[in-house]
Amino acid sequence: ETTNRTSDRFIPNRKTSKITIAFTSAHENIENINPTILDPETNLKKINEEYQMESQLKTSDLFKYHVLDIENPLVGKMQPNQYTFVNSNILRYLDPLQSLDSMNRQLHSTLFEPCNALVQNTSGLRKIPKIPFKVLDAPALQDDFYLNLIDWSNQNMLAVGLSSCVYLWSAQSSRVTKLCDLGLSDSVTAVNWAARGPYISVGTNSGETQIWDCVKLKKVRSIKGHQARVGTLAWNQNILASGSRDKNILLRDMRVSAQCIGKLAAHKQEVCGLKWSFDETQLCSGGNDNKLFVWTAHSQQPILKFTEHTAAVKALAWSPHQHGLLVSGGGTADRTIRFWNTLTNSQLDCIDTGSQVCNLIFSKNVNELVSTHGYSLNQIIVWKYPTMERLTTLVGHTYRVLYLSLIHI
Repeated sequence: ETTNRTSDRFIPNRKTSKITIAFTSAHENIENINPTILDPETNLKKINEEYQMESQLKTSDLFKYHVLDIENPLVGKMQPNQYTFVNSNILRYLDPLQSLDSMNRQLHSTLFEPCNALVQNTSGLRKIPKIPFKVLDAPALQDDFYLNLIDWSNQNMLAVGLSSCVYLWSAQSSRVTKLCDLGLSDSVTAVNWAARGPYISVGTNSGETQIWDCVKLKKVRSIKGHQARVGTLAWNQNILASGSRDKNILLRDMRVSAQCIGKLAAHKQEVCGLKWSFDETQLCSGGNDNKLFVWTAHSQQPILKFTEHTAAVKALAWSPHQHGLLVSGGGTADRTIRFWNTLTNSQLDCIDTGSQVCNLIFSKNVNELVSTHGYSLNQIIVWKYPTMERLTTLVGHTYRVLYLSLIHI
């Protein structure tokens, strides 16, 4: 007696399954499927022919001959409708899916067409975060309009003068280093980094200017000459300009041993602002006498004098985008930002900000201007030049925003 034994184990035939063909044709519209294909014996010959053709069209070939539109030497130039395979699987999705042509069009638009969202973002105003990404505690930071107590180096190091000490904060490691301590008899009134090297200049209340090496944490030079506090400093290569309450501007060359190589005396009160132009040929100075002067590197008298401000001129900025464009800001009684063309000796514009202008600085990447203010709004404003449209107003400081610095990287 013969017993028929059956097993529930099923070993599929990979050749007749044609997984790749089934995957591709699964995206065909089910309404277009011919019911006769469900009979494998009737369509066996046709299926084998299609499988042989499909085996020659590898993924790389499909990309080369279809996407890149290169003619196939075997079958000629393929058309999208030639990639049609018969689905011989019994189990299929009931809901019709996207067609292969539709998927190709969608893929092409994603890879090769510009992103509409990106185009829309660039056409509008960029978003400026209104929340600071870092807040540093600065106890004993002096509330004095005429001082300049913070500066950022090209090594991503922030220098802050607190009472008699100078501290260095690394933006990369958040490490704080104490650079120097002047003692109880003196205090820091200005800090300014040299454009090259690890050197920083420190102005003091006694009138002395010190040069420090921030790597070795060592003082390399002390320069005397001023009879009162040094409230502002500005580097030009190896030349250091210092402005003081004694109404004078002294020029020092770090390459020579002489204490001073030039003295500029034109202000009638304390010098509270100094800035060299980007081409390093002109120096502008602002004072508590409400005057704005422009000097050359070798002049003993100012070549330009602007007297339109009605309060102290501390905020000064040269434009890196337009040669000869100088911007100045006035104190509490003035509250204006004025634009000057130093090539034609003329005023270009005047904007009333409504509060004391403490600092001005241009962005190097885009034609925008940043101003900080004191009485009575204590805010930071980003302006778009030359329209002077307010891009954003940043608040958060509870006292005057007296000090401002932009990283030089």
